[in-house]
Amino acid sequence: MEASFLAAVYVSILAITVIFIVLVILIFTIQALVKLIPYKAPPPAPARPQTASSASGDQDDHVAAITATLAMHMGKSPSEFRIVNISQP
Repeated sequence: MEASFLAAVYVSILAITVIFIVLVILIFTIQALVKLIPYKAPPPAPARPQTASSASGDQDDHVAAITATLAMHMGKSPSEFRIVNISQP
């Protein structure tokens, strides 16, 4: 029993040693790559201004979706509802 215990300890030490050696190799490889190929952030995409008509069209789509969902949920006709204001936080 003692021989198998010592063998298990030796195998564990060997496994831990191999793992740490691989980790050290990875660390140095990554550091070398960072120095050889530095990271350059891509330029920010130009902001496209939204026109009032597209924002209004989006809100109209949202109002229509909310109205249809409420009508279906309450079992009524969509013409019975009138959504006046939708505010976003």
